[in-house]
Amino acid sequence: MKIEQVIKTQRISSLELKATITLFYTNNWLLEKHQILFKKQGLTSQQYNVLRILRGQFPNPAKVSLIKERMLDKMSDTSRIIDRLEKNNWVKRNVNLADKRSVDVVITNQGLLKLIELDSYLPEMDAMVNNLTHEELNQLTDLLDKLRG
Repeated sequence: MKIEQVIKTQRISSLELKATITLFYTNNWLLEKHQILFKKQGLTSQQYNVLRILRGQFPNPAKVSLIKERMLDKMSDTSRIIDRLEKNNWVKRNVNLADKRSVDVVITNQGLLKLIELDSYLPEMDAMVNNLTHEELNQLTDLLDKLRG
């Protein structure tokens, strides 16, 4: 469906504005669909992102600054997200022995098991973009990379 139909307007003043509106709308559409899946599992998309970052680092710990740097949502409060993950025993915090001001975060076995459980939703997540061919998906990601400069 064309963005003009979705937002019920006859005309968008420029192609640049139309592209921006379409990107915003599509981003929110995808986020909403992912949030529904994550909510069923008792976590947020930001928490899922942190768990995936930590799984990528495993068995090594990650500093909070590294997690923050690699997060998809740069506006997230990383420390609070880690607090909630720690409450669920999905991550563990330790004082960095080399730098007492720094905190290391490591994913726990329970956190790894939670991600294995969430991995079963990957086909459902992939299905959200299955109306595009592999060639179109490559083109889309290339164009989005180009857009970001």
